[in-house]
Amino acid sequence: MATLQKSASFSLMGSLAASCLLFIALWGQEGVAVPVRPHCRLDESDFQQPYITNRTFMLAEEASLADNNTDVRLIGEKLFRGVHMNERCSLMRQVLNFTIEEVLLPQSDRFQPYMQEVVSFLASLSNKLRHCRIQSDDHHIYRNVQNLKDTVKKLGDSGEIKVIGELNFLFMTLRSACI
Repeated sequence: MATLQKSASFSLMGSLAASCLLFIALWGQEGVAVPVRPHCRLDESDFQQPYITNRTFMLAEEASLADNNTDVRLIGEKLFRGVHMNERCSLMRQVLNFTIEEVLLPQSDRFQPYMQEVVSFLASLSNKLRHCRIQSDDHHIYRNVQNLKDTVKKLGDSGEIKVIGELNFLFMTLRSACI
């Protein structure tokens, strides 16, 4: 009987210790529960909406007709130079935020009727990636994103048109990097 009481006591102590650790972890997070899935991920279902996929590709197609610069490609392998596979979604999150804030919102009066819906969709993806952080040295990521920004700035208005014209590449690359 003493062995059974001792076993039950140890089991109770183990449960109590686990509960305390969970409480301390949540307290350290200021009460915010930690999600089970990684922070830097999107769901496949985010990219399986035919209507918004069509709108995104139509917007890109319309803008690419106005793009005179065929020598420069913004979204491609050069963007990932020196970036590990597990860091690509974080890089794409930064490219996405730049695209929304610096290009799409200032150009929101152009390329209607697609622009509003696409901006809303991309903003929802950005929101889902808001906790995405790099744990290691991230200078190479910032450098690559800064190179993209500098190229767009150097191209001026045609750089912004090029970004919009490459929304299809942004869409596909986000899907590839973040699922």
